[in-house]
This record gives sequence, C-alpha cells and structure tokens, in this order.
Amino acid sequence: MDFMELAKKRYSVRKFSDKPVEKEKLEQILEAGNIAPTAKNQQPQRVYVLQSEAALSKLKELTHCAYGAGTVLLFTYNEDEEWKNPLEDGVHSGVEDVSIAATHVMLRAAELGLDTCWCNYFANSKLEETFEIPANEHSVLIMPVGYAAEDAKPAPLHETYKDLKTTVKYL
Repeated sequence: MDFMELAKKRYSVRKFSDKPVEKEKLEQILEAGNIAPTAKNQQPQRVYVLQSEAALSKLKELTHCAYGAGTVLLFTYNEDEEWKNPLEDGVHSGVEDVSIAATHVMLRAAELGLDTCWCNYFANSKLEETFEIPANEHSVLIMPVGYAAEDAKPAPLHETYKDLKTTVKYL
C-alpha cells in the first residue's frame, strides 16, 4: 500500500476490540516515534505506555477517550529539552515535536494493521498529576492503540475534505 492509500484508509477509531497489541508491533510503532524529526534533534518527547489495569482505570476516570483500548500512549514533552526560538520569546517546539512523533506512531501503526485515535479531550493538569508526570513535562495527547472492534467505523465526515484552494495559498 502506498502512502496516500494508507493515509486515506486510516481513520480515528473510537471503539476497540479486546485483542491485545503484540509486543513486537508496539515496539515498532514506538521506534517510529523515536526516529521522528524534532527541532535541532533535541528529542523532548516522552511516551508513557498505559497498559496495566490500574493505569487504564485511572485514565478512564479522566476521559472517555480510551475507547476500550488495552494500550494507550500518553505523549508529553520535556520543557528543558525543547528548542526555544532565540528570536521571539515564548516560541518553542515541544508541542510540534510531540505532534510529529505521534504522527509517525499513528501512521506506522496503520501500516502494521493497528488502529489509533489522537485525543486531547482531558484536563492536562489532572492527567499529569494522576500519572505523576514530572513538573517539567507537559502532556499533549493520548493515543489509544489496538484493533478496531468489528462494528467500528469512521466518523461521518471522515472523507470530507476542503478544496485545496481553501487550505493552500501560493504567495
């Protein structure tokens, strides 16, 4: 399958089966995130793998967005390691770096036959407190990973795209 086929086929799964993610596949998707490009290659991203019953139960108290997955990845960045733009105060790369890593994970998962959903519907401070994330790390998203339930389907607008003339401007 070429990239465009993969990108079009992949959708945000919001209902997972109870089939566990194989350790080898999990390691492969985590490696994809690890090799993702980051600003000045500073690699501030951190990925927490939530799989234990206790961790998933805690997460369920904070958000409904695990969607029954037995593996959920929590992505954060370390503010001490993110690139900071010396030309403008307050401009830094942490969220972007995590987003690139998470996208690599999401697409590698799809290539391996796994499904995912990018979620940020949670109170970041409560999530960080619950999982004892270090004070210098900031959560960006959670990503349930697994196999879609048989009756899972894409959201109604999944194949609705704006025209390129709306989203792309040539200057």
